[in-house]
Amino acid sequence: MFRSKPSFLVLAVALSGMGLTACGHKEEVAQVAPFKGETLRIAPHLIHDVKPVAATLTTRQMGEATARVSGVLTSLKVHEGDTVSQGQVIGFVQDQRLNLQTGAYDQAAVAAEAQANLARAAYARTQTLFDKGIYAQAKLDQDKAAAAAANANVQAARAQASASGEGARQGAILAPASGRVIHATVPVGSVVMAGQSIATITAGNRVVRIELPEAQGQALQIGQSLSLDANGIRANGTITEVYPSVTAGQMVADVTAPGLETVAIGQKVVAYIGLGQRNAVVLPRRFIATRYGLDYVRLLQKNGGVLETTVQTAPTGDPDQIEILGGLNVGDTVAVYGAGQ
Repeated sequence: MFRSKPSFLVLAVALSGMGLTACGHKEEVAQVAPFKGETLRIAPHLIHDVKPVAATLTTRQMGEATARVSGVLTSLKVHEGDTVSQGQVIGFVQDQRLNLQTGAYDQAAVAAEAQANLARAAYARTQTLFDKGIYAQAKLDQDKAAAAAANANVQAARAQASASGEGARQGAILAPASGRVIHATVPVGSVVMAGQSIATITAGNRVVRIELPEAQGQALQIGQSLSLDANGIRANGTITEVYPSVTAGQMVADVTAPGLETVAIGQKVVAYIGLGQRNAVVLPRRFIATRYGLDYVRLLQKNGGVLETTVQTAPTGDPDQIEILGGLNVGDTVAVYGAGQ
């Protein structure tokens, strides 16, 4: 009976060992199902070096409708978005002093006309009496000179009244060019000064104006194509003008881009400009997922499974292509999103 106890212990240990061996065998045979779907091997490619640049949608020229005289803005006939033609009266500035001055000059012209009529009548009587031998030549010459002077005074008074009236008519605000009103914010009743802008009017075709540092601006060429993004509205443009001057270290160029007719003047636009070529790792957008501001890829493992990892990305100018700055190595294989394992 004493010896039977060790046999029982040996048997229990043996059975326990067999159980552990069986459990270990199950873990070894468990395998991950291989990924079934599109994959892509990471390799560098020669791409165009594209730089996103802030730009502004504007027009080739801007016209300012200004007040030509100082006074009170009595009317403004246009609003933002209205279309006007060159020379159209869009408002009026009135200076009450000019009106009073014009009235005074008109009355002076009337008085001068009355004096001229009196002088001409006196000259006519003197001429009649001179012909009858009653008046001498000196009297005739005196009245003739007085009539001529009165006529001259009439002409001067009329010219002065006309000049004053023209000054009052200078209160009309004219559209400097045909186009569309984009600013007209001065309220009626405001006191304005001569030369003050009352409305801003577009003139010419719409363009996207970009500014680049001088060193990078040297790469801009007329006819160069680039892509644009105006708040989700995408378009392709062509550089039509590169300004020859440099201001504050910046070069300016205009881009003509059909397809931005619905974008408001002055809206910010992102222009993707090619500055050469370089090697980079680029993935199609379907291989990348973005969650909470982070970009993820599915990295294919040696056992056939996938492991999701974060990567650093940058735009390429093509919405369907994303550049990988970090998180992957050349030779890695990534799996497409949306496919099962």
